[in-house]
Amino acid sequence: MNVSHIEHIGIAVVSLETAIPYYESLLGTKCYAIEEVADQKVKTAFFKVGETKIELLESTDPEGPIGKFIDKKGPGVHHLAFAVPDVNVALEHAKASGIELIDQVSRDGAEGLKIGFLHPKSTLGVLTEFCGDK
Repeated sequence: MNVSHIEHIGIAVVSLETAIPYYESLLGTKCYAIEEVADQKVKTAFFKVGETKIELLESTDPEGPIGKFIDKKGPGVHHLAFAVPDVNVALEHAKASGIELIDQVSRDGAEGLKIGFLHPKSTLGVLTEFCGDK
């Protein structure tokens, strides 16, 4: 497996309407994309910071993953995503290394990327995501 860089840091927020102006001011850059990922019950907003992105995540359903996260832990850092050439290969490598997977195979994510998550029970408490073009 070859991780090229941190693809993004996912931050759970209660409201994109409130969070976007804050991050635009903090980072000195504009939000470049807002997208709904219906099957994940989330709306996302993206900022570019060097080679890394900040992904804000607003739940569209209290029973969705972000809704449950905010209910349990409050808003804040949700996950760390690494860029890989092939998400399925990265997931297979992680599984072979004894890491528990949330996703056995890649699925569609925001910005047209393939994604796959590793379970935080196996990643020292950090929800970890692989992102790639395939």
